[in-house]
Amino acid sequence: MPRPPLSLRARALVSPLWLVCAGCAAVGPDYAAPEVPVPDAWEAAVAARMAADTPDIEAWWESLRDPALSELVRRAAIDNLELGIALQRVLEARALLGIARGARVPSVTADGQYSRAKSSENAGLGELASSLGGSTGAADQWSVGASAAWEIDVFGRVRRSVEAAVAQYEGSIEDHRDLRVILLAEVGLAYVDVRAFQARLRFARQNAEAQRESLGLTEERREAGLTSELDVAQAEQNLAQTESIIPSLEAAVNAATNRLSVLLGEHPGALDELLAPGAGTFPVLPADVLVGVPAEILRRRPDLRSAERGVAAATAQIGVAEADLYPTFSLSGFVESVAGSASDLTDSDSFGWGIVPGFRWDLFRGGAIRSNVDAAEARAEQALLGYRQAILLALAEVDGAMVSYDREVARRDRLRAAVDASERAVELVRSQYRSGLTNFQNLLDAQRSLFQQQDALADSEGLAVQNLILLNRALGGGWVDDEDDE
Repeated sequence: MPRPPLSLRARALVSPLWLVCAGCAAVGPDYAAPEVPVPDAWEAAVAARMAADTPDIEAWWESLRDPALSELVRRAAIDNLELGIALQRVLEARALLGIARGARVPSVTADGQYSRAKSSENAGLGELASSLGGSTGAADQWSVGASAAWEIDVFGRVRRSVEAAVAQYEGSIEDHRDLRVILLAEVGLAYVDVRAFQARLRFARQNAEAQRESLGLTEERREAGLTSELDVAQAEQNLAQTESIIPSLEAAVNAATNRLSVLLGEHPGALDELLAPGAGTFPVLPADVLVGVPAEILRRRPDLRSAERGVAAATAQIGVAEADLYPTFSLSGFVESVAGSASDLTDSDSFGWGIVPGFRWDLFRGGAIRSNVDAAEARAEQALLGYRQAILLALAEVDGAMVSYDREVARRDRLRAAVDASERAVELVRSQYRSGLTNFQNLLDAQRSLFQQQDALADSEGLAVQNLILLNRALGGGWVDDEDDE
């Protein structure tokens, strides 16, 4: 009677083992997302002046209505090298997850071999074969076979390993998203730096030109005997001081442009045309800023989502460590066919097979296994405490960003009023000086004050936009939760 195939014999043994394995709970704690209390509303008084609806901040740069900024963000999301590295980390974590999942099913190996050999006639076995009438000539041997091995996951070591790998893979996705949030914010900050330095440079050149005209006016009045050499010297000093600032501002524009080029993976000078002073306007702040409620940042901020996944992975690793306290059961087997010729490999008498169930149990390792469990528990507690700390820091970051944005907008508004008043003052003093109704010192002071106010305004305009960008970054804006991220 022919032997039943190995698959039927193995199935008869594997099926009950599989049922036993499926019925066993995995050792170690089952993960539950930690509950971290957060306030119902922001404590800052400025929050009352901001909308509390759920904000649409995935593309915060669009609210600034600056085509150049939108183009830079688009290119950075595609070409940034660090973002590309983070994407490769996601792919690596996905591959590691595949490796962990592979341990849940039997590993199967196939092999084959052919040999041709001749025994020595003068060796002991050769002489014995000759005396018995056997042949000592060359002989062929063909063999093919397959073997399988499987760890029966009775105590859940493999299941916990897969659980940890899933959490790590999901965490890598959140890390990629977090880097995107940071990157796009950095692009916005660098772009605003460029525009702010360009505005300051423009004010410096305008004031230098106005002061050059004042110098000409003092020289005319000196030639007419209406003023002294002192006015001319003061005008020259004021002009030279203003002109000395221009080279440093030009260098600052170049440095900010190069920083932006690096973020986009471009060589220096590649963005000069896009960032030309006349190519775009300064970003315009939106009328309303939406901040949502504190609990929303747990959902939106990818760094917090990544930290939570880290807690899940560390919790699963406790089960992996605890599984070493228990025996490991395995099942292996093989089937082979060995014959003297290839045509006989399919003959039933050429087949052989074997099934080998077994177990292994580390009964004593000097407390190393229990210490490993303790270490895994400590790492899980560290991850949990780190997650809670990250939430507190995130809440403080958002609250601080709201206050900074609100206060800088107020400062900007007052500086705008100061600049308007200074411009009127300069015109009045210049007219009076030309008519001889006031001295040059008043004109000099008015021009200096105007330049200082204009420079401060340009700086404040930039800081206000940057604080809005930082607020959006703190809220987790800059990514979209869809399958494309994965």
